[in-house]
Amino acid sequence: MSVEELALGLPRLEKLRLMEALWCDLSRHADTFESPAWHEDALKETEARLADGREAIYDWSEVKKILTGQR
Repeated sequence: MSVEELALGLPRLEKLRLMEALWCDLSRHADTFESPAWHEDALKETEARLADGREAIYDWSEVKKILTGQR
């Protein structure tokens, strides 16, 4: 059974917990990863949308509440 097939059977909350655990593990070694060339352009585009008021910033704890239906 593939990882994708296993993930399909998980409830949403478990998927979010798994995703957060993976992100925490990956971010511990962030200094060993090199960003792809397109990433700088994407960041500049986001900064421009923030400056123009077309983008909003949300605290991760608030996003988790929204995604898990706790809000």
